[in-house]
Amino acid sequence: MSDWAGHTGRAKEWFESLRDQICAAFESIEREAGSDASFQYTPWNREEEGNEDPGGGVQGLMKGKVFEKVGVNVSTVRGSFSEQFADQVNGASAEHPEFTATGISLVAHMHNPHVPAVHMNTRFLTTQSAWFGGGADLNPPIPYEEDTQEFHAAMRAACMAHNPTYYEKYKKWADEYFYIPHREMHRGVGGIFYDHLACDDDPSFDRNFAFTQDVGKAFLDIYPKLVRKRMESNFTDADVTQQLEYRGRYAEFNLVYDRGTIFGLKTGGNIDAILMSLPPRAEWS
Repeated sequence: MSDWAGHTGRAKEWFESLRDQICAAFESIEREAGSDASFQYTPWNREEEGNEDPGGGVQGLMKGKVFEKVGVNVSTVRGSFSEQFADQVNGASAEHPEFTATGISLVAHMHNPHVPAVHMNTRFLTTQSAWFGGGADLNPPIPYEEDTQEFHAAMRAACMAHNPTYYEKYKKWADEYFYIPHREMHRGVGGIFYDHLACDDDPSFDRNFAFTQDVGKAFLDIYPKLVRKRMESNFTDADVTQQLEYRGRYAEFNLVYDRGTIFGLKTGGNIDAILMSLPPRAEWS
């Protein structure tokens, strides 16, 4: 890799641009629903002993009429992993614990149980290696097959534009990753998940960066359409109960198994930003 900082900077600029586009799209949906809700942005700085430039990020949070709680966070951090954690990260080790990471992370929980919750995250990391990772997955409390098909079609198109093997590979990875073993159930209806998409030189960075951008663009195109389709649907108390119980399962996955949660906690991230994925309300029967 010719320039770690330069490539990280390019990725950071895209993640911030994607955040701005997504937040504008979500605020537009709130306006259509007669709400003046908007994102509130909270900058945060990471701290690491002996590190003069550990980075930080901005947490974006909105609570509105359609979006009960949606967080869109961008962060860029740099430093060293702990000795205990370094060996668990691609390209890092106790001898070489240095890293940089930049990315966008989004989770939306909706008021209407018929509107699917959603997760999207893309990131660029450098250790002794450099790679992109991320994906997007749909998490409806009340699934609709046509919504599932539309979401997957958008992810498939993003993948097929770059490699004909990507969609089946990354769909399978999502199905395996977003699974709750102790419940013997999937967290949602899937999507795509990829990691360690290696950037060994400038051409591979450009190629993988373009794919990561297209994943973000596909999400920005399809998810607002699904929200608009369902946001005025009538719902019952039983639908809300189903939604809240589903959110409990969602919370269990994110607290026990999610790599992003673990990474943030292990690298001194902002606790509120890390745990923004948790739903505002949930139930356990």
